[in-house]
Amino acid sequence: MAVTLINPDCLPKPEVYRQLSIATGSRLVFLAGQVARDSDGRPVGADDLAAQVEQAYLNIGNALTEIGGSFDDVAKLTVYVVDWHAGKMPQLGEGVARAAAKLGVDPVKPITLLGIASLGEPDLLVEVEATAVLD
Repeated sequence: MAVTLINPDCLPKPEVYRQLSIATGSRLVFLAGQVARDSDGRPVGADDLAAQVEQAYLNIGNALTEIGGSFDDVAKLTVYVVDWHAGKMPQLGEGVARAAAKLGVDPVKPITLLGIASLGEPDLLVEVEATAVLD
């Protein structure tokens, strides 16, 4: 695998993400922000943050599989959540866990979580972009 995830001793050790990824592969993959749309572009999870997070993660995993990688190759995620507040963390975690179970991966990656006012379409609650490294 081209990505090793760690929590250095000099930094806090969060349970839900890793502070650092070490990439040793030769192909960088920058995946555009993924949203709650299936492969036919149909909306998924209206007003359901967990379902939308799950779909965004599945889209990332599926796209990487199509080019010979997997979600395990993700080195960094950026997650944009509309009207974020700490009360949304359980739904975010639920969506990540469901996607991880379906993909058969450990979803714990370095992550930046940003609360935003809105996304490009009014029904979207979350967008997730990924950087991956493949051998």
